[in-house]
Amino acid sequence: MIAVEQMDFAYPGATAVFQGFSWNVARGEAWAVLGPSGCGKSTLLSILAGLLAPQKGRVGVDGQPLTRPRPQTGLIIQDYGLLPWATIRENARLGLRIRNLYGPDGVHAPRDYVRTLNVDAWLERLGLLPYADQYPGHVSGGQRQRTAIARTLALQPDLLLMDEPFSSLDAPTRESLQSLALELWKEAGLTLVIVTHAIEEAAVLGQKILLLGRPPNQAAQIIDNPGVTQPAYRDSVAYTALCKDLRGRLEQS
Repeated sequence: MIAVEQMDFAYPGATAVFQGFSWNVARGEAWAVLGPSGCGKSTLLSILAGLLAPQKGRVGVDGQPLTRPRPQTGLIIQDYGLLPWATIRENARLGLRIRNLYGPDGVHAPRDYVRTLNVDAWLERLGLLPYADQYPGHVSGGQRQRTAIARTLALQPDLLLMDEPFSSLDAPTRESLQSLALELWKEAGLTLVIVTHAIEEAAVLGQKILLLGRPPNQAAQIIDNPGVTQPAYRDSVAYTALCKDLRGRLEQS
C-alpha cells in the first residue's frame, strides 16, 4: 500500500529529517508513528498525504508514485479544520461538495465517484445525528473531532492518515475515540497511519509501531504489536510491557 524507498527530506537550511529512509506498509495494516518532538512524525504524514515531496528517493501509494494528494487518501488533523459558520452536517459534507464541484476527474475525486451529499449514515454511526444542525462552537471537542472523522470517511478513503487527532481531548473522550478508530479501521478495511507523541496511544492503536528518533532518520525501527486487536488489550500485561519497552526505546533515541 505504502512504499518509501531511500527517501531524503530536509527543510531549507535545516538538518535532514530523513536520509536514505525506507519503510513499507501493507494494505489493511494499522500503524502508529511515535517519537520525540521534532523527529519528523508530522513531516512523514505530510509526505504520505502528498503535501510535501522528498528531495530524493521514491514514495508510492497503491503501486503509483505519489506526486500530489490522491483522492483516496483521507487526512484528519489535530485542530479538526471545521468551518465555525457551518453546521455539523454541512461540515461533514464539505469534502463531498468539493468533489461534486470537480466531478470524477481522477484528481479531486476517483473516476468512479458518484455525486452525493449524503452524510447522515456517518453522522448516525458516529453519534452526531442529534447535533447535525448545531455549530462547532456549540458542541464538545469530542463531537468536533467526530465531525472531522465523518467528513473524511464520507469520502470513502482506502488510506486514513491521522495527525495527533486526540491529543487535545480529555482522557475519557480520547479513549472512546481511540476505540472508535480501531472499530472503523476493522469495519472499513482501511489502511491506518496515526501520528502520536503518546506511548500509550501508540500501543493501543498501532498493529505495528514505527519509532522515529532524532534526525536524520535513516533506518525504520519497527515494533510489532499483534495484541492490539484483542478485547481488553489496554488492561493486559502485554500492553503494560509494550508501553515500558517503548518508553525505554524513546529514552535512548
